[in-house]
Amino acid sequence: MRLTRQTNYAIRMMMYCAANPAELSRVPVIAKAYGVSDLFLFKILHPLVEAGLMVTVRGRNGGVKLARAAEDITLFDVVRVTEENFVMAECFENEAADCPLIDACALNSALREALNAFFAVLAAHTIADLVRNRPHVNALLGLEPAA
Repeated sequence: MRLTRQTNYAIRMMMYCAANPAELSRVPVIAKAYGVSDLFLFKILHPLVEAGLMVTVRGRNGGVKLARAAEDITLFDVVRVTEENFVMAECFENEAADCPLIDACALNSALREALNAFFAVLAAHTIADLVRNRPHVNALLGLEPAA
């Protein structure tokens, strides 16, 4: 399973906000920290806001922040919003009739079990876990070290 670039940067954007909880974070600053375009992050931000994972504040001093505490947002929450589908093989799709083994093959159930295990691991880790006790994260992102 390979996560999309959008998911990767959605998690990174949320990590940035988790490392900078006292202030609003500005998308252009986050984009610069990660070396990507502002437009790319704005595109990713929209579904995160719709899902209630991030909040935007408009205005001159506006920016973005996590909608909930970083401890309350799991990696699964983010992946569920940013990934289009989790089809691992043709037999996961509705029109898998081309396979003569569709009713007798255990591949589908084995892949579904693997996917559920993947989801369980993601659900066990939060955005806070990715930045907590990582003193170099703030410095690497150009943020002041946490006090």
